[in-house]
Amino acid sequence: MNRSHRKATMPEHPAAAAEFPSARSRSCPFAPPPALREAAAHRPLTRMRLWNGSTPWVITGHAAQRSLLSDPRVSTDEKRPDFPHISAASQAHAADRAPSIFNTDAAEHSRFRRMMTFPFTAKRVSALRPFIQRTTDELIDAMLAGPKPADLVSALALPLPSLMISELLGVPYADHEFFQRHSVLAIDRDATPEQSAAASGALQDYLADLITARVEEPGTGWVSDLAQRVTAGDVTVAEAAQLGMVLLIAGHETSANMIGIGTAKLLQDPAQLAVLRDAEDPKVVAGAVEELLRYLSVAHHGLRRVALEDIEVEGETIRAGEGIVLALPLGNWDSAAFAEPERLDLHRDARQHNAFGFGVHQCVGQQLARVELQVVFGTLYRRVPTLALAVDPAEIAFKFDKLVHGVESLPVTW
Repeated sequence: MNRSHRKATMPEHPAAAAEFPSARSRSCPFAPPPALREAAAHRPLTRMRLWNGSTPWVITGHAAQRSLLSDPRVSTDEKRPDFPHISAASQAHAADRAPSIFNTDAAEHSRFRRMMTFPFTAKRVSALRPFIQRTTDELIDAMLAGPKPADLVSALALPLPSLMISELLGVPYADHEFFQRHSVLAIDRDATPEQSAAASGALQDYLADLITARVEEPGTGWVSDLAQRVTAGDVTVAEAAQLGMVLLIAGHETSANMIGIGTAKLLQDPAQLAVLRDAEDPKVVAGAVEELLRYLSVAHHGLRRVALEDIEVEGETIRAGEGIVLALPLGNWDSAAFAEPERLDLHRDARQHNAFGFGVHQCVGQQLARVELQVVFGTLYRRVPTLALAVDPAEIAFKFDKLVHGVESLPVTW
């Protein structure tokens, strides 16, 4: 039965009362939520209910997501009345947040994005690969020299991207516990507005102080580049601190969670783990990383947008002012784009996934994330071929309610 025929037999908005985000199944924690998969089986976009009772369009189809993410009639402006905020905390402080690449459009977005390209040019990321490799090996050495079982998250998954983003930004790694603690709270969907404001404020104050210090005494890293732009009048200290906070949070949260949850999945799928363990060709590792990004899609609560004009998508009309949530895991599990999407296949050509978004707003740090994941997944299982879970899979604590899907910890042995 094709999708268009199914749609003709359905009520106008069959999932309007369903909640987003929906609960994942604890028996299949790597898969998108069953309720969302059911909705996606009938149509590529549908209405769902958010925490505040609003019913934006939730986009589950791969092609529909790409169409909307590249449409200039779709805005990231979180100050618009019906913007589909992810939480009460996000909505409460939208008016106070400084402009950044996450909440601006068109020329203003381009201005901020140009400022953020310096740390992530292909040349700079490529030059970092030996440092990433050396750091990965050192962290694995330390884990192997320590007691068993070990927590892979604290031993490798979290410190590696934290070290890398600290290096790129020029932020002292000695402060990593401070920014990790506040980063987690700043993006916690269940945090109160007061908790979120306090965490975000602490990070912004920290970065504002660091940028101001670099204005007077330049150093290395992107923070010093921002300080020069403040001196030139390109940005204010508040805007520069907001940009820095975006990279500080995103730069370690996403990669850390991909390393943790990716290993949790692979340790339960020996045939696929063997692809990485035995790979001698870097292209095989790179392809496997793309499939892991597709399969897991850790940004599991969606990209948020609002329509500026009426937009026709897949036979539906999204009206001007209506909210849009792009459910990336569902787009990456769309059978129209990927055959047998529920099957992890590290030999699959998955380069067309939407894990980093699409269009002008796609993740600015995606090349760094790719290199980090290629190095870790191409090294860990080769260095530790007997790596195994130290607990029953049912005991793994997943981050079902966090903005970024992952595992709280991952006890492993060898």
